[in-house]
Amino acid sequence: MSVEQALIARSGNKCELCGSEHDLSVFEVAPSDGSEEQAVLVCGTCKAQMEDPSTLDANHWRCLNDSMWSPTPAVQVLSYRMLHALRAEGWPQDLLDMMYLDDETKAWADAGLASDDEDTVPTKDSNGTILNEGDDVTLIKDLDVKGANFTAKRGTLVKNIHLTDNPLHIEGKVNGTQIVLVSAFLKKA
Repeated sequence: MSVEQALIARSGNKCELCGSEHDLSVFEVAPSDGSEEQAVLVCGTCKAQMEDPSTLDANHWRCLNDSMWSPTPAVQVLSYRMLHALRAEGWPQDLLDMMYLDDETKAWADAGLASDDEDTVPTKDSNGTILNEGDDVTLIKDLDVKGANFTAKRGTLVKNIHLTDNPLHIEGKVNGTQIVLVSAFLKKA
């Protein structure tokens, strides 16, 4: 049985990302050994947008809300990568926060992400220490939280922060509310 026939059988002759039944082809998930376990059956629309990121249509990729839960690791990897590429839209970040990948699948997914760390400015705390995704920080000043009607008190620990596209801001939960914090008012815990 060829890889394409195996993928057609696995997917029910539908795009494994959006469910379309038209213009289907095999898409190898890099790095790949050419096996069916490292390939996905995709439609022409999904394939074109994955191959040329300048043509991304964020609304088309709302289908990832369903495909990210696929039991197939290759589909999970592609879903993760596309959500990562679209995270500036807002809603994909929520899906990324919910998504679970085992360690091996996560390493595979991360291996295919474009390395954009080289030319970005790092996020630093008030002492100049570089902050990383998942770090814990402490507030060094009382901060009024707009729209939430509370004050985040000095000394509050914010666990498992998320970096944003802006190196001056991070996201974290304070009093159970996800808020954006200015990194100049934080120190690494």
